[in-house]
Amino acid sequence: MTTYALDTNIVSYFLKGNPTVVARMRIENSKGNKFVIPPIVYFEIQNWLLKNNSESKMTVFKKMYSVGGIGVIDKTVLDIASTVKLKMQQQGKIISDDDLFIAAYCIRHNLPLVTNNMKHFTNIENMEILNWVE
Repeated sequence: MTTYALDTNIVSYFLKGNPTVVARMRIENSKGNKFVIPPIVYFEIQNWLLKNNSESKMTVFKKMYSVGGIGVIDKTVLDIASTVKLKMQQQGKIISDDDLFIAAYCIRHNLPLVTNNMKHFTNIENMEILNWVE
């Protein structure tokens, strides 16, 4: 069994009914694989749904995270984020804090991140990234 961390764009695509993402999540679910929502992804999606007053999508999102759970930022995640940010700064590379914490969460829990924003994460070591949209 594999547990996948879902990036904000993947959750958004699912909530909007993107057929490719919906089909892939159904396939993975039928294999017994699980999905977790990293804490920053929860924040971003929750904010988007509240801003757009989308009750129907909020209901689907609640069901989604009630099954797989919402991750937690603990001290280890913060330590990993600090180390990754420093390493990237030393290499002259930029990463948003949101993406940094999503990456650190995945590294901490050794979870592959499913995203369509490959370029945001390709420079981060010790992280598996998957694109289910291409």
